[in-house]
Amino acid sequence: MKKLILLLALLSPAVARANTVTPQFTTGSMNSTTTTTQTITEVTQKQVYGAAVNTWSGSNVTPSADISGTGTTFSVTDTSLPWNLETTTRAAGLVEQWDTTTNYTINSTTTSLSVFSQ
Repeated sequence: MKKLILLLALLSPAVARANTVTPQFTTGSMNSTTTTTQTITEVTQKQVYGAAVNTWSGSNVTPSADISGTGTTFSVTDTSLPWNLETTTRAAGLVEQWDTTTNYTINSTTTSLSVFSQ
């Protein structure tokens, strides 16, 4: 008989009751600090292309033919005077190339204060 009463007690539905909770504070505050780190990698690639260049400049020199000719030679016009000669020859195509990598690290800290009262 005791077992039957115990079994009925365990199987019967129970009623749940909640009590009202009233906070026991009147004011308060909370501090919060968030720290973040951001890492950014910037890669820049630049290519500059140019045309074919074949030029000369100088003083007291004379070319034997047109500068674009492969067999052109230069001779000093007056050997008793100073002379200078500058030639530039460049094939068409890639003239310069830049590959740059820049790394940025950004650290930020946010602090907040919450004040509350009842």
